[in-house]
Amino acid sequence: MEKLAYLLWNREAQDADELRDQLLGSTAAELLAAGALRLQVNVADSAVAPAAPMRMMSTRPLPSALVTLALHTHLDRKPAEKALAKVAPRIAGYLVLESEPIVNTKQRAREGERTPGYSQLALIQRPPRLDAEHWLQIWQGSHTTVAKETQSTFRYVQNRVVQTLTYAAPRFDAIVEECFPAAAMTSQHAFYDAVGDDAKLDANRKRMLESSGRFIDFDRIDVIPMSEYVMRG
Repeated sequence: MEKLAYLLWNREAQDADELRDQLLGSTAAELLAAGALRLQVNVADSAVAPAAPMRMMSTRPLPSALVTLALHTHLDRKPAEKALAKVAPRIAGYLVLESEPIVNTKQRAREGERTPGYSQLALIQRPPRLDAEHWLQIWQGSHTTVAKETQSTFRYVQNRVVQTLTYAAPRFDAIVEECFPAAAMTSQHAFYDAVGDDAKLDANRKRMLESSGRFIDFDRIDVIPMSEYVMRG
């Protein structure tokens, strides 16, 4: 089984809620019929509007959605890509290797329903100053522990890009999904697991930013708040 990740850009006159409804409806049905063993839709819909100030933009324009699915082999992906192309004028596909340091056991929703809180999508490019092995060692080695200890994350998925699957897809080395409680959309204290504790907020934020800076150039990262819908887990 292989995991595929597709970034989608919506049509100029289409808002994200309309895209969401299409993805959760006819598109999800087509993807499941095309053999998706797992299916998840993340979209920057109106439910995450309060988190808009948390966006970071390197890619212009930012994608509006992420669709991830599992197939027996990525060689069978064409029907899935055809279904996605019906609703988005631009898609970028990637074959990824998934690691899930934090499994969501606390904020689960029924299949097809919105996961409570929100999902933060990060599109990461490896800095030229680091070779691939050293970069991976920092990110999935010591940084993973820092991220788990300094944030209120209840789900943490690291997708390492193995191969681009579509023409002219932007270059990313990692696609990260992190789920946070709803309060974290507007509260740094909630985001950094430091409600009511200014000293802990400062310490956690400083530790997280310093650790991230070891393997991320902040002018080469996209951060997009999204809603998460697990269609088939």
